[in-house]
Amino acid sequence: MKSVLPLTAILALFSASSAVAANLTIPMAFEYLALDGQQVASSKFNHKADLDLSNGTHKIAIRYHDMIEDDFSDSPDFVKSSPFIVTIAVDGDHNYQLLPAEGKVIKNPKAFAKAPQVVITRKDGGEVNYKIVQTNLTESSFVSKIFSGESGTDIDAAAAAATSTGAELSQTGQSIAAGEAVPTTLPAQIPAQLPANGDANHAQQMLQYWWLHADEQTRKEFMSWAIKQL
Repeated sequence: MKSVLPLTAILALFSASSAVAANLTIPMAFEYLALDGQQVASSKFNHKADLDLSNGTHKIAIRYHDMIEDDFSDSPDFVKSSPFIVTIAVDGDHNYQLLPAEGKVIKNPKAFAKAPQVVITRKDGGEVNYKIVQTNLTESSFVSKIFSGESGTDIDAAAAAATSTGAELSQTGQSIAAGEAVPTTLPAQIPAQLPANGDANHAQQMLQYWWLHADEQTRKEFMSWAIKQL
């Protein structure tokens, strides 16, 4: 006996398969922050390399964030850039890939982090309609937050605001061509409060995270402050 799927089931399958039209892949040294006004859920321990995109224009906040060898010690060092906003027009079931403009290997990570230059290509070689805008969003160091009593800039929230519908980035006088990076500033930076959490394990994990992401000078300042609290 021949089995036939009901029409509603066929339509459901079709709509589910057509909802996602494209995919954007980023290297390990980059991280997604926001897509169309929504923060991208990710884990610090599991890199999210692929982002599904439907047909239409999307604004994506991405940041360069990598671990490098310290020039003066055996301990690792971290570099990270301000977010840059990718605006891309998706017009089909394409596989896009973002890579550093200088090639897969970044020769000078610290210099690259100051203004990441990237390109987006299609795996089938087709033309990609996109533009990239740099922001000046910076995240206050952990020590600065302690000394000032302020939470600083919440990068995730600010990135989400920058990619929301209708959000405008103040640009320089030059025009933006596809793939051309233009230095910009955001109209406002969004403050955020650190989440209240009385869990001791969570607090310890946060301290460890900020310690690993701090530079040598910040670690020294923190140690000086911490000793005074004993």
